[in-house]
Amino acid sequence: MKYFILIGFVAIVASLGAAMFYMLKNGKNDLEVSKVDPINMARSLAFRVGFSIVLFVCILVAWMLGYIQPTGIHPGQ
Repeated sequence: MKYFILIGFVAIVASLGAAMFYMLKNGKNDLEVSKVDPINMARSLAFRVGFSIVLFVCILVAWMLGYIQPTGIHPGQ
């Protein structure tokens, strides 16, 4: 289960990095200037949001099924 969570975090960071790449890419070549397609950046950010939601739901389901246990400060102590 820990590996699935790790893969989810890596997918989120990779999608965020791809969006940053598309945002910073100026679209200029040595010979011509072309426009950057903002669709790629929006798609990368949409995938990041989707990965975040799926990861949250997977963690919640894993907790409800008992695959993972919360640790830390217990309420009321």
